[in-house]
Formats: sequence, structure tokens, C-alpha cells
Amino acid sequence: MELHEAINHRSMVRSFAAEPVDPAVIDAIVRSALRAPSAGNTGGTAWLVLDSPRQTAAYWQATTDHDWRTRSRRSEGLRRAPVVLLAYASAQAYVDRYGEPDKDDPQLGATEAAWPVPYWVGDAAFGVMTVLLAAVDAGLGACIVGNFRGEDALAQALGVPDDWRLFCAVALGHPDGSDHPSSSLARPLPTPEERIHRGSWGA
Repeated sequence: MELHEAINHRSMVRSFAAEPVDPAVIDAIVRSALRAPSAGNTGGTAWLVLDSPRQTAAYWQATTDHDWRTRSRRSEGLRRAPVVLLAYASAQAYVDRYGEPDKDDPQLGATEAAWPVPYWVGDAAFGVMTVLLAAVDAGLGACIVGNFRGEDALAQALGVPDDWRLFCAVALGHPDGSDHPSSSLARPLPTPEERIHRGSWGA
């Protein structure tokens, strides 16, 4: 698929068929994320692939509660996704990298809290966007699932090292055609003219 076509077709899919996804397709999508920008060539992002019912159930069990699973109109469709991709980032990897002689910079802190803009967050987001576009290219649906609760329980269940933080999850699979569009879509966006500024903000 041509890039601009993929960009224009990309949307969040929140209801999936249980149909499995070819492992080779999953692998190609995740590997594409490794081609996303990496500040300082740090490589401080990683992916954890959950692609069996037992594995994806462990994700939903750790990160959602009974109330959400029974109340949300999207719960069932999301939990049918045959693949959940977990995007992780290590702040310490970037702190260490930018303390090396070729990158040592007093504007970037020697601790995670001192960084004005956390590069690890940006790199994780670049990787997730790459996954979303690769999913469109593969004819699949995908949806970002925010990191709201249960991160520690999930990390313990999956053996994630202490210095890696969950950025978000991406539910991946074949759309089942019964998606529930977000109510946010009814909210008007600012126009391109209001969002693109040339030369100065008021121009």
C-alpha cells in the first residue's frame, strides 16, 4: 500500500474477530517498529508479543478490572483481538547513552526526572505509529490501549525487567465489522489552518 493511502486509511479498530494472524505477518509488523527513529541510536524500546488466547488473557486480566470487563461496550470486541503488542521503553537506557562521551550534554539530565523532553517516550511513540501503519498495510485492524492500571502486575506476570516501563499496548487482528466508533469522532477538530503555522505562530 502506498504510504499516504495507509495514513488516510488508518483508524482505531476496537472490535476484532478471533481469527488468528499469520505469525510471519506479526513478526514483520513488529520488526518494522524497530526501524522507527531511535535517539542516539540507543535502541531503548522493546516489544513484547502476546499472540495466544492464554497470553492475551493475562494482559487483560492484569490491566482491567471486573467492572470494566462487564460494563464497557468495547470490552468484548477488544478482548477478542488475537494479538496484543506491548510497547516498552527504558528511560535508563537513554540516560546511560546520553552520558557517553559522544553524547554527553548538560541540557539532558543525569537522571530520568531531569530530562526536559523524555526521548524514550518519543521513540516509543514513533514505534507505535509505525506498527499502526504496518497493520493497515497488512490489511489488519489495530487499536492503542492506554496504560492506566495493572502495569506492575503485568510486568511481574510476564517477567519484564524493572527498568522497562509500558508505554501502551496495541491490540491487533482482523476487524469483525461491528466496531463501536469513538464518541470523540463527533468532536470537531481545529482546521489545518489553525494547526499549521508558518514563520511564526500568528502568521
